[in-house]
Formats: sequence, structure tokens, C-alpha cells
Amino acid sequence: MFNLLNLFNDGPEYQRRLHTPFTPTTVKLAEIHAAVPKHLFQKTTAKGLYYASRDVLCVFAIYQLGTRIEPFCAWLDSKSEVHMISVLVKWALWTFYWYWQSVAFAGCWCLAHEAGHGNLSPHSWVNDAIGFTLHMGVLAPYHAWRSTHRAHHQAVMNVERDENYVPRTRSHYKLPPASVAQARDYSEMFEETPLYTLLRLLIMQLLGWQIYLFTDSMGSPRHPKGTNHFLPSSPLFKPKERNGIIASDLGILTMSYILYVWATGVGLSNFVKLYFIPYILSNHWIVMLTYLHHSDPSIPHYRRKEWSFLRGALSTVDRPFLGWAGRFFFHNVSHDHIAHHLFSTIPFYNQPQVTEAIKKVLKDDYNYDSTNSFRALYRTFTQCHFIEDEGDIVFYKNKSGQSARVLADEGLNAEGNVIR
Repeated sequence: MFNLLNLFNDGPEYQRRLHTPFTPTTVKLAEIHAAVPKHLFQKTTAKGLYYASRDVLCVFAIYQLGTRIEPFCAWLDSKSEVHMISVLVKWALWTFYWYWQSVAFAGCWCLAHEAGHGNLSPHSWVNDAIGFTLHMGVLAPYHAWRSTHRAHHQAVMNVERDENYVPRTRSHYKLPPASVAQARDYSEMFEETPLYTLLRLLIMQLLGWQIYLFTDSMGSPRHPKGTNHFLPSSPLFKPKERNGIIASDLGILTMSYILYVWATGVGLSNFVKLYFIPYILSNHWIVMLTYLHHSDPSIPHYRRKEWSFLRGALSTVDRPFLGWAGRFFFHNVSHDHIAHHLFSTIPFYNQPQVTEAIKKVLKDDYNYDSTNSFRALYRTFTQCHFIEDEGDIVFYKNKSGQSARVLADEGLNAEGNVIR
């Protein structure tokens, strides 16, 4: 039987990690590669087109249902003697529509992300055509995102080189050294009212994706101010990528014009209800799943001396994000995120099998968290504030300057570095 309290409790896997001092994996990358059957790397254009068509069909079907809400409720109102019934039904139906259309929009974003990895077809032009079209539909810059996301995969959880959700340090917040810092130093920086915390969380969830694209917020601190995903000359991109950035910008401008023409025809109210609200809510799903992939009190970040591709790839968490809907619409991106980082060229529809294969090799080094994802979001947002400026393996610290997990003493030398 479903236990409502589970919505507010941490999963047993997460609690187990907190009570287990961390030691880097001793598993070798070759062992993991050997465990994955080679046929799982195969991809076909037909399957890629099928999933792209399915996503578009879901968006269209939900949209068609949305266009019938107002006429149905007008009819219901004419048949009912109590006006409030039709009002309640109307907003219940619109809420239902916004939820599922936002999930479908985010699904298109996730599939375009897979196309950016080349996972929908053996032919790069097919991947780019599908990815560009799907990302254009949700106003995302395909080539720009593909570029920075690939850089993220090459340096995931590397404090110096990663591109996404890079933790800020003690010195960034101008906090005194840990040896002399007092409770008031942390409270002055991080203490806030529950209402203000909720407001910040809402801003991140609803606008965080656009803020990141326009300002590189929570990107790498090494980038200069003014860095964004739309300028071809941005330090995010190599000179050879600039034509792709221009194409992405033109795609967004084209889609914006299409939406303008459509809004002029159907009216502002219908545009807001049918597209804009689901679009904003889809950003919530995008930010939530990407944030939780790489931000967690129990998962380490590495500096250059101790980072490796394998350690970075294992420093993420698989989550049952939205259950079956997360698998269907988000194409396994959260359920099998560790496998995705280890084998980003394996098609998403084969990743569940990859996860089962690598779990047998990784054992306790495999990170899973059954915590309700909304609980995990709040937990990460309120507990993951900063990391120390020193240390080759570091964990997030909370508003009291404490980390939820520690390194195993037997794995450290006198200087606090990991014994190889």
C-alpha cells in the first residue's frame, strides 16, 4: 500500500550513502566496458524516426484535447444550473492539460538531447535534423546546447572544467576559513525565510533554463561575464561551431515568428493557455532533472588531481523520475543517467539493459535514490550551498557549513589527498 510519508522521507539508498564514508571506486573502466553487450551500441534510423514521431504525436494529441476544453465547458455550463461546476471542471481540465503537455514538451527536449549525442541514427544529418526541429519547437538552441553539453560529458563533476551546475566555493561567498568561521557567518549568507526559499526555488524551476542560456548562471566560473548560448563569439564555442550557433539562433527566431502569427490568429489567451504555460512548466522538468543528476549532498565533486572520466561519470544518481511517465516521455534520461554518462553513444532505449549490466560490476559504487524527486529537489536546494576551496574530493556543505558525507579516513594521506 502507498505510504504518503514516503513523499517526505529520504530513500534508504540515500541514507545508506550518508552513513558510509566515501572511497573512490576501485572498479576499472575496462571491466565496465566488458560487461556491456556490444549489440546495445547499435542504432537505427527507423527507431529514431519512430520515437520522434511518437513525441510529436503526443504533443499534437494533447493539444487537440486542449482546444476542446473551452467549448466543452461552455456546453457544460449551459446544461448546469450551478455555474461553479463548469468553472471547477474547466480549471481542472486546464491543469491536467498543462501538466501533460509540459511533460510532452520536456520529452521533445530530452529526445533532441539524445539526437545531440548521435543516438537516433547512424547518420549525423538525421540526428541534427531531428534534434534541431524538436529543440526549435520548445525554443531551445540545438547546436549551442549540444556543444556545451558535450563539454559537460567530457568533464562531468570536475570542479575546474565542468560546464553545468558547477558548485561555488567558500571564497566565492566571501566566507571566512572553516577554522575560524562561526555560525553567524553562515547564517548571514544562507539563512532565509521559508517563503523566500520557496520564491528562489520557483524562479530556478520556471526560469532557470532561460537564465542559464542567457547568463551562463551555474556554468563554469572561469567564463567571463556576458557569456551566453546565443553569441557565436561566446567563449563557450570553438570557431568552427559558430555557423551552428547562428543556425540555432535563426531557428529560435523562426519559431518565435511562427508563434507570433499563431497567437495573432487564436488570441493571446489561447496562446498562453495552449503553449506558453506548458512551455514554462516544461522548463521546470528540464531544470529539475538536470539539477538532480549532478547536485546531491551524498555525491562528490573532484578537482583535477583526482578526477577521471570514470569517477565523474559515477558521481551522478539514477532516480525513478516520474515513474513510467519519466521512462516514456523523458526517454530514460533520469532512470539510467549513470549508464548515459558512461556510454553516451548507446541509444536511450537500450540504456535500461546497460544499467542492469553495470550494476553487477559496480555494486556499492552504483548510486540510486528512490527518494521522491520533489523531496530530493527540496533537499538538494536547501542543503547544497558551497564546497571548500581546498581538497581534491569535496562534498557540498549546508547552511551551517557542514557536509552530509565524509571521506573514508583510510583513503587519505596526511595532506588530505586520496591515497592512490
